[in-house]
Amino acid sequence: MKFGIIGSGMIASLHAKAICSMHGSSLHSVFNHRAEGARKLAAEYGVPAYADIDQFLADPELEIVTVCTPSGAHFEPAMAALRAGKHVICEKPLEVTSVRIDQLIATAADCGKTLASVLNRRFNPAMVAFKKAADQGRFGRLTSASCQVKWFRDQAYYDSAAWRGTRSLDGGGALMNQAIHTIDALLHLAGPAAFVQADTACLAHTDMETEDIGVAIVVFENGARGVVEGATCAWSRDGHPARVQLCGTDGSVFLADESFEVWDFKDERPEDAEIRASLMKIGTPGLGANNPSSIGCAQHQRNFEEIVSSIHEDREPATSAREARKAVALIEAIYQSAAAGGRRINLIS
Repeated sequence: MKFGIIGSGMIASLHAKAICSMHGSSLHSVFNHRAEGARKLAAEYGVPAYADIDQFLADPELEIVTVCTPSGAHFEPAMAALRAGKHVICEKPLEVTSVRIDQLIATAADCGKTLASVLNRRFNPAMVAFKKAADQGRFGRLTSASCQVKWFRDQAYYDSAAWRGTRSLDGGGALMNQAIHTIDALLHLAGPAAFVQADTACLAHTDMETEDIGVAIVVFENGARGVVEGATCAWSRDGHPARVQLCGTDGSVFLADESFEVWDFKDERPEDAEIRASLMKIGTPGLGANNPSSIGCAQHQRNFEEIVSSIHEDREPATSAREARKAVALIEAIYQSAAAGGRRINLIS
């Protein structure tokens, strides 16, 4: 399929690399409202650059658009692309409110187009093994399900762009921007949350509307309890990995980024020895923990390939807008609880 990219900078470059690594797809064009930004990325790949979104979307050969604008600026370009008859993939979070995600879902359905998100951490081999174990019921009764992202961003990071750390364009702070992939992983593995109580703060940065640390107690629909923690004020020389930890009556698994710290089940299976041999690493620095540019494109490539396959097979992709909505809704509830002094918020509709 022929892809177009909306946006510029590090994430747009990551998308371009992932697209060009795919078999049977190609980068077709680039749009940025700043003409120089569009030209810079387009020139690297020898494709047309546009500074007018209507001209960009009017191209009949363009089939699928990826949106790499700031988090709170996904809605307008995604809506325009859907209405122009293009499939759309939005970076995380798909949108910063569940209300706007619902509006995009409705438009995609009306236009008969696929709307999907980048949930790239679902595609690493360790996460695939983790999800398989959860789906097979290997934990017995799930009792504990937690995640933590203890990363660091210096003041210069937030000062580098006016949208960073703002409610309108970042959607939130450490939870909505940095921790959302790990929160998605937690819900992907443990199932939906039922209740949440939370507190947030900005402890190590200035001139920010949003949090650099947030902590929440979560009760899941299956009865498990857990803690969600996201921070950009946790300094480390090499960076801490993002962690997801599940425990139950029959097993425990602790995942740190793309490798396991614990893989332990009461009933052993033949694949367990291979998983421990190939996917367990202790003390590995965190992926993107201190340096966002260190994140590779392999999982984005797999994510895009899954979406393209779903379009060809006329089915909902694994990273559909409905899937992407789950983490956003939980983070919204965390913010609601924190704003209300830690009041318990019900997520069951």
